[in-house]
Amino acid sequence: MRKETNNWWIQAKKDLTTAKNSFKSRDYYMVAFLCQQAVEKSLTALILHTKREFYPSHSLIYLGKSVGIPHTFHSFLRELTPQYTISRYPNAAGEVPFELYDEEIASKFLKKSEEVFQWIEEQLKLPEDSSED
Repeated sequence: MRKETNNWWIQAKKDLTTAKNSFKSRDYYMVAFLCQQAVEKSLTALILHTKREFYPSHSLIYLGKSVGIPHTFHSFLRELTPQYTISRYPNAAGEVPFELYDEEIASKFLKKSEEVFQWIEEQLKLPEDSSED
């Protein structure tokens, strides 16, 4: 795995670990934000691994489709994408962000993010695309 890819993958895993820690501390709004960040960074790692390009986007569905993520994840990626802003800004959420999230929501974000991670990890074990060498 190239260094750039590995850097994105390591940070993605750390973000997911921190999301789990936030769940334990009942900071559910941070779980939503960190799951979005973890999935975005893990998809970026996979794009770098397979295409050797950087796609500057926060759209998880765009990033996911670019690496052929299974259709079963599309709905979740659409739901998780806006958490990047909703979980942090009252003017984006229309409410105080931390009040919008509870254990059930945070648990779902964690579970589905872990499923995406599992799929990405399997893809990262495949040989890199050497067509752009």
